Amino acid sequence: MQEIIDFLTANANGCLATVSEGKPRVRPWMFAHAHKGKLYFGTSNKKSVFQQLKTLPYVEFTSTSPALVTARVRGTVEFTGDRELKKKILDTHEMVRSIYQSPDNPEFELFCIASGEASLSDFSGQPPKVFKF
Repeated sequence: MQEIIDFLTANANGCLATVSEGKPRVRPWMFAHAHKGKLYFGTSNKKSVFQQLKTLPYVEFTSTSPALVTARVRGTVEFTGDRELKKKILDTHEMVRSIYQSPDNPEFELFCIASGEASLSDFSGQPPKVFKF
């Protein structure tokens, strides 16, 4: 799993897929942090994605490197109000800090993919590396 974490840290920008009204919904997103084997992302509780995740807590996130290696992570979402994790993300991601300013911002929500499956694949013809977590 460390290989996935290292890849996402180096290639944080990607796309997050949810389900809205029974249809897929994909949007640009950013991987924020890994902690104790869980992959963390942030959002606002004012956005429709927040309600989508509350209604159906399953996602897939994907990111591709400049060398066209692709990571996919899918699984079950859990929300956390962990102030220290929020602070760490704000301290390391200027864009997130510019939006939320403080870990105490009541709109700032933190969620993780707590369990699921991740894979790394490329165009080498080799099967993807698969990680369960």
